[in-house]
Amino acid sequence: MQLSEQEEIRRASLQQIRELGIDPYPPELYPVSHLSKEILEGFETDPDDYKTVCIAGRLMQKRIMGKASFAELQDSAGRIQIYVSRDDIAHDEEKTLYNKLFKKLLDIGDYIGVKGYAFKTKTGQTSVHVTELTLLSKSVKPLPIVKTDDEGNVHDAFTDPELRYRQRYVDLTVNPQYRDIFLKRSKLITLMRNFFNEKNWLEVETPILQPIHGGAAARPFETHHNALDIPLFMRIANELYLKRLIVAGFDGVYEFAKMFRNEGMDRTHNPEFTAMEIYVAYKDYIWMMEMVETLIEHIAVGLHGKTALQVGEQTIEFKAPYKRISMYDAINEYGGLDISGMDEAALYAECKKRHIDVDETMGRGKLIDEIFGELVEAQLIQPTYITDYPIEMTPLAKKHRTEEGLVERFELFVNGKEIANAYTELNDPIDQRERFMDQLKLAERGDDEAMALDEDFLRSMEYGMPPTSGLGIGIDRLVMLMTNQSSIQEVLFFPQMKPEVQQKQEEEKE
Repeated sequence: MQLSEQEEIRRASLQQIRELGIDPYPPELYPVSHLSKEILEGFETDPDDYKTVCIAGRLMQKRIMGKASFAELQDSAGRIQIYVSRDDIAHDEEKTLYNKLFKKLLDIGDYIGVKGYAFKTKTGQTSVHVTELTLLSKSVKPLPIVKTDDEGNVHDAFTDPELRYRQRYVDLTVNPQYRDIFLKRSKLITLMRNFFNEKNWLEVETPILQPIHGGAAARPFETHHNALDIPLFMRIANELYLKRLIVAGFDGVYEFAKMFRNEGMDRTHNPEFTAMEIYVAYKDYIWMMEMVETLIEHIAVGLHGKTALQVGEQTIEFKAPYKRISMYDAINEYGGLDISGMDEAALYAECKKRHIDVDETMGRGKLIDEIFGELVEAQLIQPTYITDYPIEMTPLAKKHRTEEGLVERFELFVNGKEIANAYTELNDPIDQRERFMDQLKLAERGDDEAMALDEDFLRSMEYGMPPTSGLGIGIDRLVMLMTNQSSIQEVLFFPQMKPEVQQKQEEEKE
């Protein structure tokens, strides 16, 4: 392994620390009593509460000033200044140890623990006066040093997306401002979970490895189970399993689930993503629209205290109610095209005329979907429900109660992207079997995203499934909206990327 000069220096320091009789990676519990933010926010009003503090984190800055030094310690809540005086933390026989350890052998990035008391410096900065210092973990690889000059200009920032996504542990250390995205992501999921639990809907878990890839139109990842000697698929959706639980008699079930789709990657797609799906008995898609807009408004207020949020250059208003328009009407209104009477051949010809990328494997449903994506999606900025889809597009939704050839389905679009998808669920097992057979015909034509026939799911429906409404929400996209991010990679701790070696090889060829 080739080491940089800085790495060699740090490894030499590590050896010297051991020679001083100090364990650079001590095993004992360290008794942290406060976070930096608590001290900074609380000292002003209750200084007596901070006469004894114990904090721990990374050493992020060190300014040696003779016998005394200032440094900055960064923990999970932020940064705080610490004041270290040799005479306060070292007796006569320990002064040499202090001089060697703190002044020479501790580096930026090392984890330390300090005990002491809070005070204000002459310049009014709340700090911790250190009376005891402990090395908790020696860093042998230097962090990128982000510097800000007196005029506020940032130098040597760790901003390259390729490095940030690959080395998220470095990114969140030197760019702590990005932590807020993931804190809000966690809070968003908690808000949703509490919203559902208050209604007595049950959180469940369903299989990730499935014998049949069902519940959505997507290309799956395939693997093989050696003991059973069968192929298995990583789930593209959990819909069919959650519906089985509705058949079993639960009134409402939901799951935050990882989904896997072997498809392209871009700023809004990752092959592994998080979705929340929920199914509630005795409801329909009209009820679900009202529930969803109440939920989204609840999330916006819970995260930001308001419903109008800045997303890119747009101000999005999440306060209910949201606009509702049928798919056919949306294509007509936003795209100037009436497709209501078009058959498959006419739709295909229209796509070709408009240079929309289609092929002969696509049925009527997919052709309409491509037209909608090309002509309408980008214009749906404010929260909008697109309703009443053609039956060919949605094999798992119930036929529309009044409109021939349509199903009771809606998708919620915000800022030009789909956020949620919901149906009045099809619960007629005879109709469902016919829809699956239509999907098999599409697969025979070469559509590798067509749904497979799931006999066990059909059998469950034959025992009787109550009227039900179901919903899926893309958590990653919702977090993007709620944190004003334009790339899905920014809201995933560890987005999927090419192996580093492969990436370098391809760059060298170029």
